[in-house]
Amino acid sequence: MEDIWLIIAVYLAVTNLIGLALMGIDKAKAKRRKWRIPEATLFLVAAIGGSIGSILGMYIFRHKTKHLTFTIGMPVILLIQIITVCILLFAPLNLFFF
Repeated sequence: MEDIWLIIAVYLAVTNLIGLALMGIDKAKAKRRKWRIPEATLFLVAAIGGSIGSILGMYIFRHKTKHLTFTIGMPVILLIQIITVCILLFAPLNLFFF
């Protein structure tokens, strides 16, 4: 069981570092008017577990902070993830298996 928690922790750490890095890379590319990382990719990384890193990246690099889809969307993704984890951890098992 401990191995599962370690795998989850490493996965989340890597995914959040990727989300943070992508925000920084996209900001640098925006400044140089280069090819950009698609917004769908930024949201996908957040949705698969990198939402905290993506949100931190938004504010550390001051990137996408004027876009409502990001300033509202990223926290909504994080909130959905938190609610999902709470349900999975604290709901009785028979809730999932009638």
